[in-house]
Amino acid sequence: MTEQKNKKTFFSQRIEEMMNSLYAMANRLTKNSADAEDLVADAVVKAWTAIDTLEDNNRFRPWMFRILHNCFISDYRKKSVRPAESSYDENPGDEEEQVVSYLLQQPNDFLCWWAEPEREFVNNLLGDDIMAAVDELPEAFRVTVLLVNLEGFSYDEAAEILGVPPGTVRSRMKRGRTLLQKALWEQARDAGLVTSDTVKERQQ
Repeated sequence: MTEQKNKKTFFSQRIEEMMNSLYAMANRLTKNSADAEDLVADAVVKAWTAIDTLEDNNRFRPWMFRILHNCFISDYRKKSVRPAESSYDENPGDEEEQVVSYLLQQPNDFLCWWAEPEREFVNNLLGDDIMAAVDELPEAFRVTVLLVNLEGFSYDEAAEILGVPPGTVRSRMKRGRTLLQKALWEQARDAGLVTSDTVKERQQ
């Protein structure tokens, strides 16, 4: 009885610390603030009733995110009327492939080679629009990128949360980042900040 009470106390303390992160993830999953609140509430209730199944308190955070994700999969995704996922080209054209390939090779910020004031504009573009670009990713890539890049989970932890092998997480991250960079490239190109000639000049 004392052990169960200790677990409940531990749960109450940890869940309070995690509420903002849980809501942020739920909001990205559902794309609706009211649904996000309901999703978090359902996940917390299910976690509370299942707290005795948590074998390692140090694994509470990934355990909680897995419950949140499972609630989304089992309840909210099948209930919601979702628009068709944005299509994406698995085989981009030569110009896009060349640009994306170049960006992926950059060791640091892949836009760092722009000069001022272009770099300042691009940094603002990233700050304002990167999460919008993430939201447009196909769901499997979006959730994986959010878990690893936003929430800071390791590939192994993300795999545990999603119930997939770590190799699947790695491949989703690679493809998700490629799609993100392509989207940001298109935004910069549409803003007149860069062209394929610009990339060719930087490669020389």
